[in-house]
Amino acid sequence: MSTKKLVVTALCLALSVVLPMAFHAIPNAGSILLPMHLPVLLCGLAAGPVYGLLCGVLAPALSSLLTGMPRVPYLFTMMFELATYGLIAGVFIKSCKNRHSIVNVYVSLIGAMLAGRVVYGLMNALIFQAGNYSFAVWMTASFVTAFPGIVLQLLLLPALVRVLQKTGMVE
Repeated sequence: MSTKKLVVTALCLALSVVLPMAFHAIPNAGSILLPMHLPVLLCGLAAGPVYGLLCGVLAPALSSLLTGMPRVPYLFTMMFELATYGLIAGVFIKSCKNRHSIVNVYVSLIGAMLAGRVVYGLMNALIFQAGNYSFAVWMTASFVTAFPGIVLQLLLLPALVRVLQKTGMVE
């Protein structure tokens, strides 16, 4: 167990509670800018798959417990989605072997974002909204409404990972 990884995970968990609170001051900002996704993806990229998975499961649960967001019906879908983000980002960043670290970060980030959205859609279609969920609803929620958040993730997270690498916080 690495102290640096624990610190990064704890920071990401704290951010996963604070960022949504700040973003939710703007109407619909949560579903548009995806503030909880940022620290979970960062945790997976910076601390690895196990810590990313734990952060992804704990972030929505802790936020719901402390702030009431996300609400219980949506909480479980988010736990699966965010756990997938953290896990896959960590797995991909460990397995990508391109000599340009920025390419590894983008491949890992995009792979995790796609996998998380697929899990989100499957959980809704098969369990949490079975019979009331369609491909069109999934596409709209996952890509159209969330487009500004996706852009924010693609711009901000590689820069943050690079800063953490330069400071020695992550490999």
